[in-house]
Amino acid sequence: MQENMIDATKDAKKNSAERNDHKAVIVWFTGLSASGKSSTANAVEEKLSAMGRKVIHLDGDQIRRGLSCDLGFSDADRSENIRRIAEVAKIMLAAGQIVLVSAISPFQADRQLVRNAVSKGEFIEVYMNAGLSVCEQRDPKQLYQKARLGLIKKFTGIDSAYEAPQNPDITIDSAKLSLTEACESVITTLITLNVIPTPAV
Repeated sequence: MQENMIDATKDAKKNSAERNDHKAVIVWFTGLSASGKSSTANAVEEKLSAMGRKVIHLDGDQIRRGLSCDLGFSDADRSENIRRIAEVAKIMLAAGQIVLVSAISPFQADRQLVRNAVSKGEFIEVYMNAGLSVCEQRDPKQLYQKARLGLIKKFTGIDSAYEAPQNPDITIDSAKLSLTEACESVITTLITLNVIPTPAV
């Protein structure tokens, strides 16, 4: 029975990929606040949509305001938040979507759990590698400033740890790359990994 279910799942994924002309994957953007996760994911979503791909973006801030509005910022709550995002992403993955997730997701173990929860090749980790000083200079929501003043507790990078990916699939230095260059880096990787076909010239 279990083997039949596995075979049926493989067939469904194959049929979905053929129908949509792309594979279903989770592209997970992780990094400090203001490292460029959401901006890059938005740009990738726009580019993929223009290419006719089925894509959805799950933004960590939006999830926090809705699905995870009952959670705080303890280590346990942060892990639960990632678990919830992962469950939603898996549903979208099963529906044949390219799922973009932008979330700080500070703990390596939580990100590894997401990778382990899907088939090999269905999780692509993008590390937005902007240093703390760069992110603090940007600080569009003045969150770092508030954290430094003690107005926000357990803020990632200040008084809560961020564990950088050990072997990310893509590393983007958003302090050096433009938004367009960062977007193209992700798109190029998706082509290289045969997630999407090479665009016709």
